[in-house]
Amino acid sequence: MPAPHAVTDRAIDAIKQMIIDGELGPADRLPPEKELSERIGVSRNSLREAVKALSVIRVLDVRQGDGTYVTSLAPSLLVESLGFILDLHHGSGEEQILEVRRLLEPTAVEQACPHLGEHDFDRLEQLMVDLSEHSSVEELVQADIEFHQLITSRCPNAYLSSMLEGLASATARARVWRGLTEDSAVDSTLAEHRRILDALRQGRGDLARVHAAAHIAGVESWILKGAGLH
Repeated sequence: MPAPHAVTDRAIDAIKQMIIDGELGPADRLPPEKELSERIGVSRNSLREAVKALSVIRVLDVRQGDGTYVTSLAPSLLVESLGFILDLHHGSGEEQILEVRRLLEPTAVEQACPHLGEHDFDRLEQLMVDLSEHSSVEELVQADIEFHQLITSRCPNAYLSSMLEGLASATARARVWRGLTEDSAVDSTLAEHRRILDALRQGRGDLARVHAAAHIAGVESWILKGAGLH
């Protein structure tokens, strides 16, 4: 007799395959529970567990009294859980998160360059003006997240921008900014933001990419140094 989790996994795989094959698309309603469980060859309890698991990762939307639907499957929706998972690690993986950002974010910044409008630049400038070494950690973190997210949100690759949004863990950023504040490195970090912004304003996506990589690498180096790994 197969283990309960193995049966649930089979049900998850079957629903996933229905979506991949196009049998179920975004916003489609799943067949009735009895019909679907018989078709997949699992018990209704196992199917419920599968549906629960897929709803947690935002693939399915269970509407009480109305049935179960496939979500929009938008990249931004599917990576929502990423930030939550990262927050649970309490700083144990900050250097790995920064490494991923260093590999991905410069590309997103370069791709975003031609898609940034004057309104975006005005907002980015305002974020710079509002900050100084006297700003609170909370203000720094909020502005830092908004600065990076506004730029990467203009990246035409929705999967890339959504993944970076999921990596923008406020908890991790707060620890970084707290450390930078203690080391009086806020001004130099803000100067790096300025270089990224100036390059984007000039339409130099290639240069903005270089500045973004250097900026993230600098914070990454600071984290490793603080952990005694550098």
